[in-house]
Amino acid sequence: MAGHSKWANIQHRKGRQDEKRGATFSKIAKEITVAAKMGGGDAAFNPRLRVAVEKAKAANMPKDKIDTAIKKGTGELEGVEYIEIRYEGYGIGGAAIMVDCLTDNKTRTVAEVRHAFSKHGGNMGTDGCVAFQFKHCGQMIFAPGTDEAALMDAAIEAGAEDVTSDEDGSIEVLTAPADFLTVKDALAAAGFTPELADVTMKPEGENVFSGDDAIKMQKLLDALENLDDVQEIYTTAIIEE
Repeated sequence: MAGHSKWANIQHRKGRQDEKRGATFSKIAKEITVAAKMGGGDAAFNPRLRVAVEKAKAANMPKDKIDTAIKKGTGELEGVEYIEIRYEGYGIGGAAIMVDCLTDNKTRTVAEVRHAFSKHGGNMGTDGCVAFQFKHCGQMIFAPGTDEAALMDAAIEAGAEDVTSDEDGSIEVLTAPADFLTVKDALAAAGFTPELADVTMKPEGENVFSGDDAIKMQKLLDALENLDDVQEIYTTAIIEE
């Protein structure tokens, strides 16, 4: 991890999300709607919905917007029919990128994603071309200064798969996707609140960028993120400040 700070990258990412709060609300609402449609409108019995609602609350999304998104998913309100689709490709220097989308028009979405890749120096690949470079898992990041020994004990007891510390002092807890909420709740009960928590596709390796390549890579990621149908972007790229 030498040469860059995981914590700095997390703060940078959160800052960019805050700048785009309106777009963030729209994307979270889509996820809530799809989660409610698939597993029902009660977050207590629908883990995916609960994760989405917690993400909405963390972004300060108004409760009425959350409730409306749930009702669209359960059919109480009329809503758009979304399909889930994932695109894979390569960025600057061959960095791996996975793009998760929710769309009501696959033809439009694939054209927009392909255009963003090609316009900004990337290449959209075939299904599975980079998926092996990522691990599906629950991930929680805790701020530097957290009591590492106490957190590790609580995490392992709760069923976490791994606990690691970074050179910058941040601590990462990984879980199996199905155990994410259980571990998160146990850590909260023990007094530990993560700065970042989600079920994600964690890159197994990293491509660190600086200078002009960092600028180019950020433009590509921004172009993808700004597409209305794009929900999440996972990448091996680390952009140095």
